[in-house]
Amino acid sequence: MLKRTSDHPPPSDCIERVRRLAPIIAAAAARIEQQRVIPPEIIDAMHAARLFRLLMPRAYGGEEVEVWVYLQAVEEVAMADASTAWCMAQASGSSLAAGFLAPDVAREIFGDPRAVIASGPPGSQARAIAVDGGFSITGSWPFASGITHGTWLAAHCGVYERDGTPRRMANGKQRERTMFFPKSNAAINLGWDVIGLRGTGSHGYAVAELFVPEAYSFSRDSTADRREPGPLYSFPLLNIFGLSFAAVALGIARATLDAFIRLAAVKAPRVSGRLLSGDPVVQSEVALTEARLRAARAYLFETAREAWDAAAGGFMPAQLALMRMASTYVIGQARDVVDTAYRAAGSTAIFESQDFERRFRDMHTVSQQVQAHAWNFEVAGQHILGMHPDGSG
Repeated sequence: MLKRTSDHPPPSDCIERVRRLAPIIAAAAARIEQQRVIPPEIIDAMHAARLFRLLMPRAYGGEEVEVWVYLQAVEEVAMADASTAWCMAQASGSSLAAGFLAPDVAREIFGDPRAVIASGPPGSQARAIAVDGGFSITGSWPFASGITHGTWLAAHCGVYERDGTPRRMANGKQRERTMFFPKSNAAINLGWDVIGLRGTGSHGYAVAELFVPEAYSFSRDSTADRREPGPLYSFPLLNIFGLSFAAVALGIARATLDAFIRLAAVKAPRVSGRLLSGDPVVQSEVALTEARLRAARAYLFETAREAWDAAAGGFMPAQLALMRMASTYVIGQARDVVDTAYRAAGSTAIFESQDFERRFRDMHTVSQQVQAHAWNFEVAGQHILGMHPDGSG
């Protein structure tokens, strides 16, 4: 293990830190959803446990843990509350940017022990017009998870020349960069009215003609911009987000299935008069569902370990596609586990006072993300069949 020169706890104990904090998060879960925000005392506890710093470079006070250790930490938080885990995953993925920024800029943004990045999604109509020393950016982003407790915002923008023409890369695609600026520079647009993950407070934001120095921007996954040598900073951001969201899904599924197992020990439906746990059909279904969940979890963590080993030599496109395939598959399997437990719980599952309804909605919100879409299998299948992503042989 690398020697550490700070007084911070070693990364290897982050799982224990999460487990100590999990009961506090679980106790606040109903309030997190009702208020549609993670309470300040929970955020304070997460900062004290350094849960937003797991993927930050050690050079800036981060922990730079192995991917599978980080995924287990996210999974453990998701068992307690999915919204909290989602915000942790979003901020952690965004913190990888510290490995691509100039050291003085990275220290300014991430040196604060309470630094949290909230980022808007790619694909918006945001424009970054090149000006002297940087960019003038204008645009709006429909949601940014954790914006209520974020300190800086990350905004993905298409780059344009001064005359308004798109700046192109060698392959003809428009060049894009992610811009960083303090949250205070943006207008926050409240409007996170959704069925699940309500506690993430994923409100939108907008800026108009905001100047961002070039040093406060980077190109996602750019080898030229990358400054940190660790394996973490070879992982594409979309892959990190995909793996992270799959870990959130695993945590939701684990908690939901465990809730049904507890229910089965005490609930006796009127039609049979016997405990659910004594029903042979339930026994078989629980066993198969448990196997499905364990297999999905093993697949995700094995994929993460294999990717870590491959990171040192640089990822091939096929390896990236296989990571996407794993994330998509695991989210789908987790959704099936939650659906099975929800159905098996009967009318108990529909009450807000029980342990099913919120997790059902959270799980189906996770499964609507792009990382869970079935087209990821198409891309992975093309690579498995020896084809290029465009379908050519």
